Amino acid sequence: MKITPDFSVVAESDEWIVVDKPPHLLVHPSKPGGGYTLWDGLRGLLSYELANGGQVSIINRLDRETSGLTLIAKTGAMARTLGLEMMARRVEKEYLALVWGWPEQEEFSADAPLLRRGTVEPTRIHLKQMVHPDGAAARTRFRVERRFTGATTAGERFALVRAFPETGRTHQIRVHLAHAGHPVVGDKLYGPDEGCYLEFIATGWTPALATRLILPRHALHSTVLRLPALDLAWAAPLSPDLASWVAENFLAAPERHVL
Repeated sequence: MKITPDFSVVAESDEWIVVDKPPHLLVHPSKPGGGYTLWDGLRGLLSYELANGGQVSIINRLDRETSGLTLIAKTGAMARTLGLEMMARRVEKEYLALVWGWPEQEEFSADAPLLRRGTVEPTRIHLKQMVHPDGAAARTRFRVERRFTGATTAGERFALVRAFPETGRTHQIRVHLAHAGHPVVGDKLYGPDEGCYLEFIATGWTPALATRLILPRHALHSTVLRLPALDLAWAAPLSPDLASWVAENFLAAPERHVL
């Protein structure tokens, strides 16, 4: 595995590259003169390819705080091929999420349409998604990987859950888990209080936010990408920050719950 200052290269061919994006790294520039992004890093890494007619086309765009596998096409032809696979929902994805509480079932699913809250009701956060019958179809399957009691959180219950999104709506996994009663740890929008998001925008990360959210980012990680039609698949372990937190809490907990 090749390491860059900002991300790890998981695999690469003449036509594509797969990287493991760290949390807090924005994928694309959001405004002129903005901060450093994954796209900037990829253009530097692939400068030879770009000089010889190649391109940088990011296929699956993760949120800033989401870590994990990101697929990039290096040629126009591969960008079209991968884009068609995405549109046809033939790209299989798996995510790992740390959530509050213990789901009642080992496997469960959410088939709940989503839309932007600001389109149907007043809200302080227009970008926030919600479950609504008039929304776009959204389906996610979940499987509990591990249950544990937090050793550093006064005995709070947590679970490590694997998510299999069957559609690709904005914030889908996070909204569906919150709707199921098990929001993602560290989620400022869909966690204990959406006011955490507004507070974070105003103040940055503070001890008060740490008390409510525990982690400084939502604990969601893209762990598997699979393209059966192209006979391609990649996997990335849980990111170091989340793995360290699980180890600290799970291994030190007085009770262990392993599935």
